[in-house]
Amino acid sequence: MKRFLLLMAASFSAAMILADVKLPGWMTSNMVLQQKTNVHLQATAKKGATVKITTSWDKKTVKVAADKTTGAFSFDLQIPSAGGPYTLTFDDGKKLMLENVMAGEVWFCSGQSNMEMPVKGWGMVNNYEQEIADANHPLVRLFQVKKVVAHSPQTEVPLGYTNGWAVCSPETVGEFSAAAYFFAREVSQKLGIAIGVVNSSWGGTPAESWPSLEALQGVIGFQSHVKRLFETGFDEEKIEQLYQDERAEWMQEVYSGDQGLEKGNIDKAIWASEDFNDSGWKTIAQPLSWNKIDELKEFDGIAWMRKVVEIPASLVGKDLKLELGAIDDEDITYWNGERVGMTSGWMAGRTYTVPGKLVKAGKNVLTVRVNDTGGDGGFLKEAKDFNITAGSTTISLAGNWTWRKSLKASDITSSMNTTEPVAPNSSWYPAGLYNSMVAPFLTMPIRGFLWYQGCSNVGRAVQYESLFQALILDWQARFNKNSEVAPFPKPEPQDNRRRWMQNTEPKALPFYFVQLANYLQRKDLQPQSGWAALREVQRKAQQLDGVGMMVNIDIGMANDIHPKNKQEVGRRLALLALNRTYGREEPCSAPEYMQMRVSDGKALLSFMPGFGADMLAENTNIKGFSVAGPDHKWYVAKARTEGNGQFVWRVIVECPEVPHPVAVRYAWADNPDCNLKTVSGLPVGPFRTDDWDDIR
Repeated sequence: MKRFLLLMAASFSAAMILADVKLPGWMTSNMVLQQKTNVHLQATAKKGATVKITTSWDKKTVKVAADKTTGAFSFDLQIPSAGGPYTLTFDDGKKLMLENVMAGEVWFCSGQSNMEMPVKGWGMVNNYEQEIADANHPLVRLFQVKKVVAHSPQTEVPLGYTNGWAVCSPETVGEFSAAAYFFAREVSQKLGIAIGVVNSSWGGTPAESWPSLEALQGVIGFQSHVKRLFETGFDEEKIEQLYQDERAEWMQEVYSGDQGLEKGNIDKAIWASEDFNDSGWKTIAQPLSWNKIDELKEFDGIAWMRKVVEIPASLVGKDLKLELGAIDDEDITYWNGERVGMTSGWMAGRTYTVPGKLVKAGKNVLTVRVNDTGGDGGFLKEAKDFNITAGSTTISLAGNWTWRKSLKASDITSSMNTTEPVAPNSSWYPAGLYNSMVAPFLTMPIRGFLWYQGCSNVGRAVQYESLFQALILDWQARFNKNSEVAPFPKPEPQDNRRRWMQNTEPKALPFYFVQLANYLQRKDLQPQSGWAALREVQRKAQQLDGVGMMVNIDIGMANDIHPKNKQEVGRRLALLALNRTYGREEPCSAPEYMQMRVSDGKALLSFMPGFGADMLAENTNIKGFSVAGPDHKWYVAKARTEGNGQFVWRVIVECPEVPHPVAVRYAWADNPDCNLKTVSGLPVGPFRTDDWDDIR
């Protein structure tokens, strides 16, 4: 309640003077304006009024005329060097004053749940109680964006709980993005200036929700959908019908790849037939979610479940009520080979009627085709909710079922070059979050972007490579189009590498992102890791101008997709910005793998001393390397650094089982045990020397 009252008071102070002036929604009291910027903006006021605009930083007042019909007017702001607090006043006969305005640095932060994860709230980062108590940082300003989906670009800014910009304090920071806050705190303290961070993120969302439709037009798997969406003219009824049509097409393709169906026909289910021989299938006690079954807990896709049910003669010809509880995510249910029901949605209850004409005495076969699209899967209810009923008779369905996998989700998406169509109101809708949570900020001048996302695209690495780079280029091109942002004044470089790199200074807006952390069960060898494949294509985005990657492979958690050490995430992101954007000398990254040479049965790996990279720390027992020979079989390898303490840029990898190494991989697993780091403690990111096609 205390926080609520403080926030209401802050917003009420600006609203007490009811002017007709309506500014872009990101312009509120307590805001940070990107320093040394000339920005052209549009607003509305009383129709035909003369609007006086006064900026306290230069004590100047300019007058502009509002349109006589619409009240629209445009104005320019020349933002000074970092400083404040200032006031910004608009007067069209009534005054609107924005107070406690700072000139400083603004960063737009986005992604899915690991960017959204709050300091307290559902996130509860390490030592969160003390972090909140210590969060008195008046130079750090926070802007929370409300979660909204839209089908065309919007201009109205969706205000979250901060109701615009808020000063960082124990009352305001608890529900804010931990990664963004810790980044802003670090940079503000190092530079001594105001840092504003906009948190526009939504947990569980895939990358395709965040770029514009124009950007998605060129990405494999989205061209057809985008073309059709444009053809709807963004009419809501037509968009809903488009979804229904696309889903029907997609499901037909899914069915066609299912071994349990005859030519993709769901009414000709081979594996649901009464006389089908399932003696080779595995047996498991049901109901049980897939997360509790070793062979299914990491499986996304289609599996079939069968159970023989004994029906007494007294029920022959009578309708039966099937109570299957919730099934994650989709099911098609058969009785003696005949389809009796199908439902989508993991929270939906499954209650189906078996017509009496299908019921016979003795053995009957119940078959459930389960399609798990991600996360958990299978039967989610307890045994007491898992029954057949008919009148006063109840037959439990709990107990042994046979089961078999049919089709992996990754095989579905890779063969179809597309993703499953999603409902128009879903946060997964392509460009749906760009339209509502990004587009309204295009008029706001910023310094750069912070991004933490990728979990929801694991399994689609090939597509993600293009998708992620399209997103980056899209945002870099669209932001600051109506602004002239001066480059940050950097100190004279002391590092020769930096002096050399000055000739290739990035021209695009900085885009710094977090590579996926280690997660799930730890394995020494996992050549086909979907998480490692996604990390690899994330790394490739560094080829774009202005892009930097923060490696996160050492601070994840096996059993929690939301690591609690967001302080280190924020610190490492800050290192990238401080080094590459603000010219500080402190190392910000580890060197990248450059080339491999084989000598005397050993693989000699050289690393590139890139911009802002620290050299490798000496280590005679490096964990995380694997090596393969001409047979493409992988083995755990021994590795050590090679250097003299002053110049360490090489790693020696060897394995007695592989006398002729052909390929090497490092940290190539969902949750690798790896320890190759730099002198300053920054981890080397996962990499591989091969380009074999066994990875998706």
